[in-house]
Amino acid sequence: GFLPLQGHIVRNWKVRWFVLLQDKLLYYKIEGGKKEPSPKGRILLDGCTITCPCLEYENRPLLIKLKTKTNTDYFLECCSREERDSWALDITGAIHAGHPVQVQELHRMKNSFKLLENISLHDIVERMYDSSTGIKLTRNLDQGNRYKETFTGSALVDWLISNSFAVSRFEAVTLASMLMDENFIRPVGVRSTEAMRSSDPSEKFLDDSTALYMFAESSKKNTSSKEEVHFNISELSGKIVKQGFLVKQGHKRKNWKVRKFVLRADPAFLHYYDPTKEENKPVGGFSLRGCLVSALEDNGVPAGVKGNVQGNLFKIITKNDIHYYIQASSKAERVQWIEAIKPLT
Repeated sequence: GFLPLQGHIVRNWKVRWFVLLQDKLLYYKIEGGKKEPSPKGRILLDGCTITCPCLEYENRPLLIKLKTKTNTDYFLECCSREERDSWALDITGAIHAGHPVQVQELHRMKNSFKLLENISLHDIVERMYDSSTGIKLTRNLDQGNRYKETFTGSALVDWLISNSFAVSRFEAVTLASMLMDENFIRPVGVRSTEAMRSSDPSEKFLDDSTALYMFAESSKKNTSSKEEVHFNISELSGKIVKQGFLVKQGHKRKNWKVRKFVLRADPAFLHYYDPTKEENKPVGGFSLRGCLVSALEDNGVPAGVKGNVQGNLFKIITKNDIHYYIQASSKAERVQWIEAIKPLT
């Protein structure tokens, strides 16, 4: 699948097509909408160590870090926590192929706590923001520094249990750690910041009345105009239904680029992001109301499509008659996207 990878010499991000084999992870360049025949590079998994979640980049909370036995670091970014954990599990399985007990233990840890059905982390954060029933925000002092709109680790654990998102303090700490991994909340002050650097995932979030946290959005300055902020909030407020990397044809140059697509409902919008950029802002998007979506045949290049594309194409026509040509990584993925989009049109 597609994953953004950080370069070794120039520390920028490039999207590559990754193929996991038993002993190595190959990555390929995409040119003109098609995977090049020879890999651009390879990561040898023998003696490799994996860090997941990796919190070395504040603006990229969904990273996997691989360190080879020659001490070369690779940073790979995923679209969602589920995708990240799935890649990490499969890569770990390949690394420890000769040690099935370690793989079983990883499966057990990943499955030890699951969110309630029909509840997402976005839903929890939305409830946390509620002015009457949400988490209470207070001013706090930590080693001479004053922080506005913060809450303590123990207060969040209490809130998660009282709102039935968790049944025990252990589950609440696990859930709070997920919120931190996904960059919904962030530590502030010495105690909580130091804990986040712990190598033990169970000790990254502190159930403590002296450990301070705040909403990640509270620490970012808004530079947009009031009108633009209102417009963005209304478009981006819908519940995320599906997200993933797809290849999209440009409107002007007709070149093909990998974009991170995010499908939202209520309101129904499809936005796409440049995964090589640091800022998490859409580079485009459109309302799905009145749209038509359909698969395109793989035998031959349809009219309107440029380049020798890989296949698995589908087309979205907006109510303003704008045509979007999009390429999935497989027929199954194309079907999944079309079935997710159709009910929202």
